[in-house]
Amino acid sequence: MLRIRQLTVFLVSLLSAPAWAATYQLDPSRTLPQFEIGHFWLFTEHGQFDRAHGTLEYDVEHHTGSLEVIIDASSLDTGNNERDAVLKGAGWFDVSRYPSITFRGQRFIFAQDRLAAIEGELTMLGVAQPMRLEIVRIQCGLNPGSRKQRCGAEASGTLQRSRFGMRTGLPLISDEVRLRIQTEAYPD
Repeated sequence: MLRIRQLTVFLVSLLSAPAWAATYQLDPSRTLPQFEIGHFWLFTEHGQFDRAHGTLEYDVEHHTGSLEVIIDASSLDTGNNERDAVLKGAGWFDVSRYPSITFRGQRFIFAQDRLAAIEGELTMLGVAQPMRLEIVRIQCGLNPGSRKQRCGAEASGTLQRSRFGMRTGLPLISDEVRLRIQTEAYPD
């Protein structure tokens, strides 16, 4: 019985062991950028982008890494087609001129051995601004179904849309936008 328990503990530790230096591709089917914004001081609007991809370089041992997330701005989805058409137009995301939103993170911040934040730049509407993503969770290990190494992560941050030139609706529609990105990534 003791041997079974020891084997179980060993297998669980392998499945949840951190990945060391590796380059990962973000799985487009499991990468979901979402946003929240205050509307008329009464409620919060929610939306997401249905298409995103990117690359994660992650080295736990040396506390380094880089992240690139490329969001297809035309995949914006708030659950209301009329509102989506307005938000995709000029004055908002202007997707015909700016088809993508990109986050490039170059500075990984660790709290002991845990990735705590990624600092970099968010480029939207042709304007690049500093951005910090707080890491809510990141876990790397073996996917028992596919038997492939993978990392799953969730990050959050805030931005002021006016800093990117998006001033439509101010102040009735909040300047502060809360972001959340969930992703799963697999080694190259």
